[in-house]
Amino acid sequence: MTRAVNVNASVAEVTAACAKMGAAISSIEQLAGAGTRVVLKSIESAHDVRTHYKNKLLDARAPRLPTRLQKYPG
Repeated sequence: MTRAVNVNASVAEVTAACAKMGAAISSIEQLAGAGTRVVLKSIESAHDVRTHYKNKLLDARAPRLPTRLQKYPG
């Protein structure tokens, strides 16, 4: 099992739900199409988030936005 969860919800919604559950977030980002990718600090927290969003889970292969600037040759 992984600590990363892709959810069809906004970053604000996922952040609020995690705070309410007491699930500590390691990393959170908006996905390219729709939804949010959140990495929790523990497997147990990830399981809780998956259970909470069981009907809104996205495929693990959801497209992500680049988070670092590309370095161009020249």
